[in-house]
Amino acid sequence: MIGLMKRILTVSGIYQKRILLAFVFSFLKSLLSKAPIMLAFLVLTGFYEGSISPRSCLLFGLAMALCVAFQAVFQNIADRLQSAAGFMVFSDMRMELGAHLRRMPMGYFTEGNIGKISSVLSSDMIFIEENCMTVLADMMSYIFAEIIMVVFLFLLNPWIGLMALAVIGVILFVAEGMKKEAMEDSVLRQEQNEHLTEAVLDFVEGIGIIKTYNLLGEKSKALSENFRRSCETNLKFEEDHSPWQLRLNIVYGLGSAAIAGLSFLLWRQGMLTIPDLIGILLFVFDLFGPIKALYTQATRLTVMNSCMDRIEEVFSQPELPDDGLEKIPSAGHGPEVEFRNVRFGYEEKEVLHDLSFLLPKNQMLALVGPSGGGKSTIANLLTRFWDVKSGQILIRGTDIRKVKLADLMDHISMVFQRVYLFQDTIYNNISMGRPEATREEVMEAAKKARCYDFIMALPEGFDTVIGEGGESLSGGEKQRISIARCILKDAPIVILDEATASVDADNESYIQEAISELCRGKTLLVIAHRLNTIRGADQILVVSDGTIIQRGNHETLMAEDGVYRNFVAVRQQSRGWMRRKDA
Repeated sequence: MIGLMKRILTVSGIYQKRILLAFVFSFLKSLLSKAPIMLAFLVLTGFYEGSISPRSCLLFGLAMALCVAFQAVFQNIADRLQSAAGFMVFSDMRMELGAHLRRMPMGYFTEGNIGKISSVLSSDMIFIEENCMTVLADMMSYIFAEIIMVVFLFLLNPWIGLMALAVIGVILFVAEGMKKEAMEDSVLRQEQNEHLTEAVLDFVEGIGIIKTYNLLGEKSKALSENFRRSCETNLKFEEDHSPWQLRLNIVYGLGSAAIAGLSFLLWRQGMLTIPDLIGILLFVFDLFGPIKALYTQATRLTVMNSCMDRIEEVFSQPELPDDGLEKIPSAGHGPEVEFRNVRFGYEEKEVLHDLSFLLPKNQMLALVGPSGGGKSTIANLLTRFWDVKSGQILIRGTDIRKVKLADLMDHISMVFQRVYLFQDTIYNNISMGRPEATREEVMEAAKKARCYDFIMALPEGFDTVIGEGGESLSGGEKQRISIARCILKDAPIVILDEATASVDADNESYIQEAISELCRGKTLLVIAHRLNTIRGADQILVVSDGTIIQRGNHETLMAEDGVYRNFVAVRQQSRGWMRRKDA
């Protein structure tokens, strides 16, 4: 428990002093909570010795009233210091996690960790922020109260104090076994929460496909199975915990009885006076109350510990180094982009093998080849979604690992087939490209991207709030807004994953016009799927199995007997078949 308190205090940052100050008031509250019993002991001693007077009784009564009043005041101060601290601490931690995730390689997000991240944010952090500060306050109050009561017993009689310590030792021994088992169950409980989150996300994201292929029953069964396992895990947690609580209750009862029996024995032997005996009896039935209350919180404490483990696990994931001090120079310093002997792999599997090519300024390079050959990996490495295993990627002669990520991204715009828009106004979605842009510049970018007219036709125009992911817009409309964002950014290098590959014919011409505006005067790296795009490229790389097997322009590659000519032939046959179908 002390370890958990240290962990919470460590992550509290600037709020640590506030929490420690709350501990001081918790101590004062605990002291005052036991003061009435001590005052009662003094009153009874006075009556026994015949030394108490009416005025003394009045003063003792006033002192008891003040103890209760100040106890309430100190409790209120401690609550005020701690009540919002958990929310403030984890508000800052969420911001830190967001910054941490932003600096992590994309591989972490594609290795089945989305459920873990969602569970950490929506379950682990919420559980701790709603419980940790109140539990910490209670823990400190219980610990202080128990120490005060044991010290008082030592003052009355050392043998009684030693007996109390012995019982506390037995309690701690039993509680250690309870904590160990609870920790194991807590890990399983939080892991199952993660599995449930993954199952819910998978079900919701795939609901369209599930309905289309009539898989609702099958997928619902998988989701229901996760709900069932979550229920069983939580029940097992409680079932395993209950016997330990019963054992602790037995120790509390037997310990209190043993101290009461020892007190009577010492009184019979003349080692304890009647007032001292009465004082011990006043304390004995509440003696282990604080430690009992402390271990009643054990369930929440162990879950919190498991939550902290999972949070720290995410924070411990390595980030992409972002300590570069160099700047990308202005134009005229070598080729705009250069891949030099680049090797890259996902964990143990190498997917790019000794890749080298140049992309001069204001030229277009098209990547073609079979699916899984490495085309998207090349684009992702240029944006430092991952870092190369060996070799170099240079922009204007500067290794991209030696510049800040923010500086790198200022030089690159990306347009992919799958567009994501945020649940915000259309204006804010476009202005993300350059937040300091004026409203006129945002509207001009929208005009160039051929989306101004349909935006103005919406009820609130540019201030229309779109659904998460842009769900209230068509695919072509979302694509044009994403292109407007890139036009506003005005980066010199554009990565284009054929943006018209999956849109309808009505939108395709608009998107082609928007892309033409975006690409004017830019250096282009295009993952190409359409012949019209490929023909216009200054340089074409045919990528297969992580190597460049052909390079040249359209005419030179068509003159060779190889993969590219076969690729074009297949595309032409496919286009001819589509024309015959439409006819």
